[in-house]
Amino acid sequence: MANDVREIIIIGGGPAGYTAALYAARANLEPLVIEGFSWGGQLMITSDVENYPGYPDGILGPEMMQDFRRQAERFGAEYVTDDVTRVDFSERPFRVYVGDDEYRAESVVVATGATARQLGLESERRLQGRGVTYCAVCDAAFWRERDVAVVGGGDSAMEEALFLTKFASKVTVIHRRDEFRASPIMLDRARASEKIELVMNAVVDEVLGGDRMEGLRLRSTVTDETRELPVDAVFVAIGHDPSTGLFLDQLDHDDAGYLVTQAESTETNVPGVFAVGDVVDHTYRQAITAAGSGCMGALDAERFLASSHGHPGSALTAPRPEAAEV
Repeated sequence: MANDVREIIIIGGGPAGYTAALYAARANLEPLVIEGFSWGGQLMITSDVENYPGYPDGILGPEMMQDFRRQAERFGAEYVTDDVTRVDFSERPFRVYVGDDEYRAESVVVATGATARQLGLESERRLQGRGVTYCAVCDAAFWRERDVAVVGGGDSAMEEALFLTKFASKVTVIHRRDEFRASPIMLDRARASEKIELVMNAVVDEVLGGDRMEGLRLRSTVTDETRELPVDAVFVAIGHDPSTGLFLDQLDHDDAGYLVTQAESTETNVPGVFAVGDVVDHTYRQAITAAGSGCMGALDAERFLASSHGHPGSALTAPRPEAAEV
């Protein structure tokens, strides 16, 4: 199978990748989805999803991603649950590598998403999963009636802090500057909570603890003095980085590493290569916008294939038989 030239390869799972797979599969393009070890994207570390249409009672993030995945599989999408290690977009068919295995395709949709940004401390890495975490929704219940901290100054940090107040005794929000980047409404909500304390002009110098986290050493960005903050967990909420390292030497991107697409299209600077979801979106970053982007990528890829080498009629644009007039 690895030696076959496919119509389309989709790199990455999550709402964007699986929606692209669904549309491509229904267009009879027989997509291969190289979804990665961490298939499902960031929704795999999300509990309740209440703002996706069609789920009036809400749904767990992993369950929703399983639904997406199964629906695309029903129409013929195939999966490789492994990470892409190298790509070659210099000519068609494009080449996508998983270790020593080579896969070739006439079109590629990049849907690799984004990852949570870290503090960059050795002690942070050592204590990940033992007090250091990046998702309040996932882990807040482990810290009932405990003191915790949130690092960050944007809306995401305030959302994490407010969610944590449902479980923790106290939440300390730590921000390196003298002004928060969060929207006024989110900041007002945080300030109104009796459980939240806002600490500005401070950075985390060290995560303290042996087998388990025991606190943070904070350093003032004004005086350079340090102090210890006894907390049982820290939730890092300082943003995300697009997972685009594999593509930066071949695809156009902005200063932050997000891929750049053509106007009113998901096509990159390489014809036949499309980018969808959080690899291009640093504004909305929602499951529904990622899914919509995945749909656009599949439509663009199908039309590219049809125009470039006489691909058979479009299952995406042709009328559905059940909708025909009788």
